[in-house]
Amino acid sequence: MLENVTAKVLLVDRDPAIARSIMAYLEERGYAVDWVDDGEKAYNLLDSGPFDVLVTDFHIHRIDGMRLMSVAKDRNPEICVIFIAEDPDIERATEAMRQGAYDYQTKPLNLGKLEAVIERGVGHQRLVFEQHELKRRLDEHYGFGNLVGKSRQMVNIYSAVRQIAPTKTTVLIQGETGTGKDLIAQAIHNNSPRRDAPFVKLNCASIPEALVESELFGHVAGAFTGAVKPRQGRFEVADTGTLFLDEVGELSPALQSKLLRVLEHQQFERLGDSRTLSVDVRLIAASNRPLEQMVETGQFRNDLYYRLRVVAIEAPPLRARREDIPLLVDRFIGEACAAHGKEVRGITRNAMDLLARYNWPGNVRELKNIIEGMVVMARTERPLDVNDVPEHLRHSTAPEVGEVRIPTGTSMRDVERIMIAETLKVCGYNKEACAKMLGIGLRTLYRKMKEYDMR
Repeated sequence: MLENVTAKVLLVDRDPAIARSIMAYLEERGYAVDWVDDGEKAYNLLDSGPFDVLVTDFHIHRIDGMRLMSVAKDRNPEICVIFIAEDPDIERATEAMRQGAYDYQTKPLNLGKLEAVIERGVGHQRLVFEQHELKRRLDEHYGFGNLVGKSRQMVNIYSAVRQIAPTKTTVLIQGETGTGKDLIAQAIHNNSPRRDAPFVKLNCASIPEALVESELFGHVAGAFTGAVKPRQGRFEVADTGTLFLDEVGELSPALQSKLLRVLEHQQFERLGDSRTLSVDVRLIAASNRPLEQMVETGQFRNDLYYRLRVVAIEAPPLRARREDIPLLVDRFIGEACAAHGKEVRGITRNAMDLLARYNWPGNVRELKNIIEGMVVMARTERPLDVNDVPEHLRHSTAPEVGEVRIPTGTSMRDVERIMIAETLKVCGYNKEACAKMLGIGLRTLYRKMKEYDMR
């Protein structure tokens, strides 16, 4: 039985002998059991108070078992429903599971197995409830949507979002890769008067340079080779809403100029078309590269930088807000359990301490991926422990950039290849983090990796 939990079970069965044996077995193990022998009585009991578990035969008097499950789930959507039946009926069992039953058992019952199924079901129910409750409390006290944290840095971000959201002003979000810049942008949109209009994203580094202009502004048929049909650009799709441009520092000088014009006049032309289109779009831009330095070196337009940076938000790295790691871990464990059908019961203090000491070069995104992997590989019905933490985190709780020894006389080409390979290792093969550490653009890194045949 789950510690400190008394699950309330509604048992519906026509056979008093079977019912009494189930009741005695479960009550001895701490469950509270109510037994009725027909559907109408079960219906009335469901109205009188909440139940955690419904154990019912398919064939009951006055109300069919499937109908009773539907009624029970109307009262409590998370109730664990277990069907018991005299004869195996695979087709009906499959249909019951499809409609939301947790399990199906045939008589004569193995009471130990039945209790184990009930315990797993109650554990899953608790996990779902705790996840919903955690999200509610986080949304109420600490965050906006998927933003999580109660650190000073995150509280400052929430305050900025509240002030910025009601306005039309352009926002620039800067910070390392994986810090949740897209979540901040989404929170601004969700709390703005434009919340019911489109929120459109474009990662400028993920699209070949030749296609970025078409993605932004659209094109007409025949505008370029392969343009068979006309297509709306992201600005058109985002009309009356918000456009989030990630990695805006990757835009070419020509596109920077066109973006500036749209920001100033809210007008543009599709590729291959002379007609001017007008839109009403709020722009939020983000970059993990230092745009101010790029302005100084001539890589980014000065006027565009200041037009984007009407309001600036800095997304803090995870290592600067370690007190938020437990909250994030709880959120990600719940999400991973729900996504993969696992029932992991939290995390031990020692494992949490390991995660809290690690430097997280990939930030929140890296933490989320690590937790998902831990949940997938863990045995269910126990907390995540130190042995579930990936080995490289256990033995490298404070990673620093190491020295790379390169023999004298090594060609510059080989030096570059070695540095890219070693930096990728340090960054856990996170290409965005690697590009930032090397001080190059993501597109440049991809080109170099292709040049050196690095997979």
